[in-house]
Amino acid sequence: MYTTLILVQTLNGLQFGIILFLIAAGLTLVFGVMDFINLAHGVQYMIGAYFAFAFASWTGSFWLGLVMALPAALVFGLLLEAVVFRHLYDKDHLEQVLATFGIILFLNQGVKVVWGSSPLFVPVPELLQGSIVLFEGFFYPVYRLAIIAAGLGVAALLYVLVNYTRAGMLVRAGATNAKMVSALGVDIRRLFMIVFGFGAMLAGFAGAMVAPILSVEPGMGDNLLILAFVVIVIGGIGSIRGAFLAALIIGLVDTLGRTFAGDVLRLFMDPGGASTVGRAIAPMLIYILMAAVLFFRPAGLFPVKR
Repeated sequence: MYTTLILVQTLNGLQFGIILFLIAAGLTLVFGVMDFINLAHGVQYMIGAYFAFAFASWTGSFWLGLVMALPAALVFGLLLEAVVFRHLYDKDHLEQVLATFGIILFLNQGVKVVWGSSPLFVPVPELLQGSIVLFEGFFYPVYRLAIIAAGLGVAALLYVLVNYTRAGMLVRAGATNAKMVSALGVDIRRLFMIVFGFGAMLAGFAGAMVAPILSVEPGMGDNLLILAFVVIVIGGIGSIRGAFLAALIIGLVDTLGRTFAGDVLRLFMDPGGASTVGRAIAPMLIYILMAAVLFFRPAGLFPVKR
């Protein structure tokens, strides 16, 4: 029974890590390439979930809702970039933080006006309902496995795009020396706009994928934004490979820590004290991990060469 619980929580940690990666991948590109601190990135995750709910309700199909939510999240991200964010690229980081924090407040209230403040729910698609037997006596929800598979597919696609395409080469060059890339005739503003829209679509995809297993509600991306920044710090700013590995590590540490911290401490403490201390330190484990990584590797596990 205990082994089964460990396996279930390990898969839950991987699934959580995959969602973190989908959010952090776009954020690390925006931060690494554009040197732009976008606190509103978590809101784009929330908007993706609301788009999936709206389109799935309208069409009666989760799959059509998902397909329609992706371009909608992309267009919404490009609209935000054109109306607000491009005017902040030349500002200092404090102004970027204040402006994007204002976007968070505005959009959190905006979704309340459009969809109300009550949690909304998207049904799990019929094809992915139920559980699958991974081995004798071990069942796991099919939809959560689908999220893991989708995230791995996106990670592989991003790896190819960034490392083996002309667009990826320009993104990497822009992250290294934007002025030089612009002097060579590349429209660096358009490149930034594409990176921003792509990052918004990834965050929206994460929101759309979790909509059937979590409630869709205002502010649902705020807490994940903090974890996404922790992913970027641990993985290295601008590094897709670092974001992927850091997201999986954080997902596993957070999920397993919250489940088993008390059990581990019982090896050294009385049960009552271990349970209390375990609940207290479990939420801090990822920040302790981040502090340890920064101590030994201040630029993260896989820093981008500049």
